[in-house]
Amino acid sequence: MNTPRNILSALVLAFLAVAAALATTTLLRASEGPADAKGPVLLPIEVLNLPIEQAILTAPPHVPPPLNRKYAARVVINLEVREVVGRLADGVEYTFWTYGGSVPGSFIRIREGDVVEFHLNNHPSSKLPHNIDLHAVTGPGGGAASTFTAPGHSSQFTFQALNAGLYVYHCATAPVPMHIGNGMYGLILVEPKDGMPRVDKEYYVMQGEFYTTGRYGEEGMQSFDMAKAIDERPPYIVFNGSVGSLVGDKAITANVGEHVRIYFGVGGPNVTSSFHVIGEIFDKVWPEGGTKWIQENVQTTMVPSGGSSIVEFKVDVPGTFILVDHSLTRTFNKGSLGMLKVAGPDNRVIYSGKEVDAVYIGAQAEAGSDSAKREAELKELFTIELKTNPKLAGLTKEIQAEKGKQVYMGLCFACHQPDGKGLPGAFPPLAASDYMLADRDRAIRTVLKGLSGPVTVNGVTINSVMPPQEAVLTDAQIADVLTYVFNAWGNKGDAFTTDQVKAIRNQIH
Repeated sequence: MNTPRNILSALVLAFLAVAAALATTTLLRASEGPADAKGPVLLPIEVLNLPIEQAILTAPPHVPPPLNRKYAARVVINLEVREVVGRLADGVEYTFWTYGGSVPGSFIRIREGDVVEFHLNNHPSSKLPHNIDLHAVTGPGGGAASTFTAPGHSSQFTFQALNAGLYVYHCATAPVPMHIGNGMYGLILVEPKDGMPRVDKEYYVMQGEFYTTGRYGEEGMQSFDMAKAIDERPPYIVFNGSVGSLVGDKAITANVGEHVRIYFGVGGPNVTSSFHVIGEIFDKVWPEGGTKWIQENVQTTMVPSGGSSIVEFKVDVPGTFILVDHSLTRTFNKGSLGMLKVAGPDNRVIYSGKEVDAVYIGAQAEAGSDSAKREAELKELFTIELKTNPKLAGLTKEIQAEKGKQVYMGLCFACHQPDGKGLPGAFPPLAASDYMLADRDRAIRTVLKGLSGPVTVNGVTINSVMPPQEAVLTDAQIADVLTYVFNAWGNKGDAFTTDQVKAIRNQIH
């Protein structure tokens, strides 16, 4: 006969058994990462009746087309995480962690009121789990709590786009700064219900920093340096994932008379941007990616890490317009420089000139870009010749000279000029320079420590200052630029080696 006491005891035992089972399940799940799947969401009938669309995703600098609809939809987004080796700068490789295979990740475009079925797929080749925090999402972690995804797995969640605007998304898996610092960020545009005003061209640009173990320009495979990230000392601050991603034949383009809109964001993880287009004024700015307030006639707009801005302007004259972070050391020494190339007829009343001043943009000017292409061609030829060997010494020196020319274009030619003749009375010539060619060790020492006071070059005394470059250039870069200078403009000399530079640097210290 069951007494109340026996029934109570049985209930207690049953409760403890269930609790133990739950505890075991929780421990198992904890070892695998967050996995509290709640199953498919039960959508109300009015949502189920919405038309279903597959989102168009684009890699930077491209933007999906305007939506052209005045109604909400159920939008399916499939975004894949891939860890890929790519180019950070010429000769510099890096393992990027990406959304969609690019840095920044794929551009996403939806409409205010849309109900989004979001799938995050982590490619089987990935080494780590990842997730996604979309600032456009109203919910815990912006989706991060629902998308912790192991390699070879997929996560899914649903959200409704309640607020129009331009929003950043990024990885929020610990350590978060490392995931973002390896390239895991992008933009999602939630168009207002009435859409965005029409323009002729739309582009997607994001700024981010990379904390590499090596210094800026140091060649080879680079890895993430957590100490530099904590101290916020990035060797690279770039647009769209690499140095030169928006220059030369990769520049964005427009025609005279067109209206251009740039969706600009900062992935971070730490550095704020002072976004500016040299030679243009923003006719309209949507500050911080919002849609209510529009500022007009803006020269430079501040964009925080994890933030965005929409800028729009009409291009009135042809030429090359330079995109920069106006914290200019970042632009000219760390890589945050892009180009907008505008074609069309001159309007010499608005502006009498046409081309950008090559001295201003240094290594990203045409001569520097051509030199980078020539370097790549020579490296390919070197690989071919490696089998037969007769031209190896000459090719090695020529490759080094082309690399050195890029350094020269970035740091030296404003004073010493493209032809190496200097500026009379102000900066000495390097072409046929008896002072420089007479002493190779002195040349290395001059680049490292700089030079001030009067020197006599080819019988002419010049009293000027050359700043030291020991904190700016690696030993390899100094060897390259001196090899170029000693073999340009009629100069003839042997190649410099990294060991020679290192020896002089050690003597100095």
